Amino acid sequence: MAKSAARSASLSRKTKETDISVDIAVDGGGRYDIKTGIGFFDHMLEQLSRHSLIDMTIRADGDLHIDDHHTVEDTGILLGQALAKALADRAGITRYASLDLAMDETLTRAAVDVSGRPYLIWNVEFSRSKVGTFDTELFREFFQAFAQNAGLTLHVTNLYGENNHHIAETCFKAVARVLRAALEIDPRQQGAIPSTKGSLAG
Repeated sequence: MAKSAARSASLSRKTKETDISVDIAVDGGGRYDIKTGIGFFDHMLEQLSRHSLIDMTIRADGDLHIDDHHTVEDTGILLGQALAKALADRAGITRYASLDLAMDETLTRAAVDVSGRPYLIWNVEFSRSKVGTFDTELFREFFQAFAQNAGLTLHVTNLYGENNHHIAETCFKAVARVLRAALEIDPRQQGAIPSTKGSLAG
């Protein structure tokens, strides 16, 4: 079965706290153009795009004079909604994937079920409250918002590591790689919904 050119979505969302637009193409080449006003977050989202091969254009204008929380969470919300829209009924996808991803001294495991049922297990700890100027607690907030709105069962576990930058980066790269595998069209599915229920709507 050929990949569908329709697996793309563009969304925007404006509140009193943030003004965000997201454009994605699931069957892309990992091209990205991302500007959220938060340098380290941009770097992580670029990893998510590059290693999932999902093309992403993201613009976020948030209340960074308060802190990064609203911008990070709302970007996760809209990116998740865009992915859910792009996947539509999720017909023909591989659905499941898991991976151990290494980066220097760090090893992180990610597993995903593109089930329509959102759930996040986040077994990741940081030894410092910040990476640069970015609050490490916001990594979980992003993935929670993303999984909830994309309809993903997502498990992320850091098995070991010392460098907090590496720990964060392996989380994004591991999630990217499992998304790449799980969202691939399985030619043996012949366009069928990969569930005995006949639906992946939750």
